Amino acid sequence: MPAAANLVEVSDLRKWYTLKRGLLAGRKEAVKAVDGVSFAIRRGEVLGLVGESGSGKSTIGRVILRLTEPTEGRILFDEQDIASLTRRQLRPIRRRMQLVFQDPFGSLNPRMTVERIIAAPILIQQSEKSRDERRARVEEMLAIVGLSPRHAERYPHEFSGGQRQRIGIARALVMKPDFLVADEPVSALDVSIQAQVVNLLLEIKAKLGLTILFIAHDLAIVGYISERIAVMYLGKIVEIADTAALFARPRHPYTEALFSAAPIPDPTVRRQRIVLKGDIPSPISPPSGCVFRTRCRYALPACAATVPPLQEVAPGHFKACLRDDLDLAPWDGGLST
Repeated sequence: MPAAANLVEVSDLRKWYTLKRGLLAGRKEAVKAVDGVSFAIRRGEVLGLVGESGSGKSTIGRVILRLTEPTEGRILFDEQDIASLTRRQLRPIRRRMQLVFQDPFGSLNPRMTVERIIAAPILIQQSEKSRDERRARVEEMLAIVGLSPRHAERYPHEFSGGQRQRIGIARALVMKPDFLVADEPVSALDVSIQAQVVNLLLEIKAKLGLTILFIAHDLAIVGYISERIAVMYLGKIVEIADTAALFARPRHPYTEALFSAAPIPDPTVRRQRIVLKGDIPSPISPPSGCVFRTRCRYALPACAATVPPLQEVAPGHFKACLRDDLDLAPWDGGLST
């Protein structure tokens, strides 16, 4: 797609953490949390990012926002490379990109009122607004997320988990950003509340024209909210496609395994369970070639020698797999919330 159609573009992004080991910590090893990832997020779309715990999903979100510094790679935001910007240069851009945290209980300061929590980004960005103007903006944000203006004087402990997450979303929206990273925003909530928060994000996205990177491990929720989905394993993206195409015909064995492992609400549905052998390899010493080959039931000897590139196998559908002869099982779990 033309560059102008993308708000965010990530190219060959790496985030390696140095781990010191051995006697007197003389030996250093690299934890490859994100290892050569490339993708783009179109303006106004929701891109879902899924994978097992420890696959590097949250690290990607934090690196894009420069909350964590990248080791290598380019991060284009609105066609500007922000990976090399200083903190001072990045400051005016930060108001255009915000984060919704996973934990609605730990991400809000218990000593601050809701008004102070939501207004904090305005003060940090030193926007020239009077207290009355800040209060009006806070009340506007509370209304957008479905809370009452009277909630502004209360403290976080007076709210339920779902209400706290709405406050976190209001704080993320107060600077009217263009880009939102939602990092597992519903995983800490009751199932009955998850649908409300997901639908709220969709309403806000439509109303404000937001672009969203939605990070989660629940395939049904990701499929419901996302227009495209990227599947991640051990620091690499192994498949990315439009949601309908991915769920109808997965092209990577890991995606098929994720579909098989996801619980489904219909007890009459019978499907083959794919039990992956072994444990997830260590990101300190990932397998040679394809990182998924040690657990893949379709692996070939060539998979150990060749790193499969992320290549287009159908219009808009990319996979990183050497096998082209696989007929993989589609998603059968439903997408309604």
